[in-house]
Amino acid sequence: MVPMSLKRTAAVGLAAVLLLLTAAPAGADVPGAAAGALTPEAVDAYVSDYLDASPLPGAAVAVTRGAEVVRTAGYGTGSGGGALTADTPMGVASVSKAFTALAVMQLVEDGELALDDTVAQHLPEFALDDPRATRVTVRQLLTHTSGMSDTAFREKSAPVADDLEGALARMADSGMAADPGTEFHYHNPNYHVAARLVEVLSGRAFGEYMDERVFTPLGMDDTLTVDTADEVFAAGVARGHVAVLGAAVAVPEPRSYFNGAGGMVTTAHDMARWLVAQNNGGRGADGVRVLSEEGIAATHAPVGGAGGDTALGWNAGESPAGAPMLSHGGIQFTYTAHQALLPESGYGIAVMANTGLGSADASALLYGLVALADGGEPAGPSAPALLALDLVLVALVGLTGYLAQRGVRRAGAWAQAARARPWWRTAGRLLPGAAVVVAAVFPHRLAALLAQGRDMTWGQTFYLAPTGLTLLVAAALAFAAVYAVRTVRVAGARRAARHTEAEG
Repeated sequence: MVPMSLKRTAAVGLAAVLLLLTAAPAGADVPGAAAGALTPEAVDAYVSDYLDASPLPGAAVAVTRGAEVVRTAGYGTGSGGGALTADTPMGVASVSKAFTALAVMQLVEDGELALDDTVAQHLPEFALDDPRATRVTVRQLLTHTSGMSDTAFREKSAPVADDLEGALARMADSGMAADPGTEFHYHNPNYHVAARLVEVLSGRAFGEYMDERVFTPLGMDDTLTVDTADEVFAAGVARGHVAVLGAAVAVPEPRSYFNGAGGMVTTAHDMARWLVAQNNGGRGADGVRVLSEEGIAATHAPVGGAGGDTALGWNAGESPAGAPMLSHGGIQFTYTAHQALLPESGYGIAVMANTGLGSADASALLYGLVALADGGEPAGPSAPALLALDLVLVALVGLTGYLAQRGVRRAGAWAQAARARPWWRTAGRLLPGAAVVVAAVFPHRLAALLAQGRDMTWGQTFYLAPTGLTLLVAAALAFAAVYAVRTVRVAGARRAARHTEAEG
């Protein structure tokens, strides 16, 4: 029987959690939030309020309108304690894909290839263990409709390559999930292949090409692209965070291969220059053109068919207010980024946050700024709800411990009762615990099912939901302990019964 004090504590805690979960998030009190009034003051007020109301330590933001820079700034701090500024190096994860797509379009305009050329035509080293790979086109790489998928090649679980050539070589034994052009599967190696294509056709390392043809012409002097997670942080990015119990905890980023798909390190100041070029027909703030107007338009156009609203390194859709919007997010385990273009109003927005995918702070901030640009009111952060969920999970960890020791104490009585039941009923009672143990051994496979097959390792699930994984492991250990003691008790009861029969 549960003690009354424990019941009362649980009831009070549950009431507090329900209050947090049902409370509507407060919108930010932003000055100048009228239609089209995404002013520097409005940006500062909104981002500062967001940081005050969430565990997010810091973020960097760039806002442009047409060829004008509205605001570039850093807010809060990095994991080392230093203040973030518009010149602080930040990782942008999959926002990098739009840059890779632009590089490919440059080669298209140079006459080096066409979007509907097969990849194998220009890159013989692109060879999978599937004959369909010879039909994959460049356009299909850039729109994730190549037929390659995490279900066929577990990218995050694969050995970390040293460079783009190695990133392709590690795919040699993999198959494909679908015929080219028939299905959409978001898959980072599509962009590893695209970046390697740029290397081979240009005769330069991908980083060198990007610096010469994109970063330097646009004045993005503090931007580079690197191969691995380790190199992102070696380039000056401070360690990112996961949010646990309402606090941001600095943790190492898991090792992974990034270049072409997510290897860019940049600043808010440089991202403003990129956004200007995107909204200015490929011409940078200094008048230098990196792509024709037609080329920029081609990267922004949704492909339709299996690709749906996917463009080349961008996603075409609508803002929450119904205005046309081009966007792309970037998610790593300890930092995130998001960029958007609003063609009707001319705004370009980029946000880089030093928390990972479990918090989605960069996306939340970006959509708040989009709401301001649309003349609406941004939603408040989801931190209260996430904290409430963490508290519930921590309480359940405690309850799991209590139930485990109770199960161990009562194992003898359970064993006696089991002798009187048919074996199949006893086995059925063990299935829920066995399912929990299996789930704790393979949480990354369960996460993949919820994420449309995206690959993740066991350790990486911690970054997604630290308290959730803690509860799952605690429950699995509890079931394992209780079942082990029950097994011993059942075996002992059977020995005692045989001994009694022998004496009789």
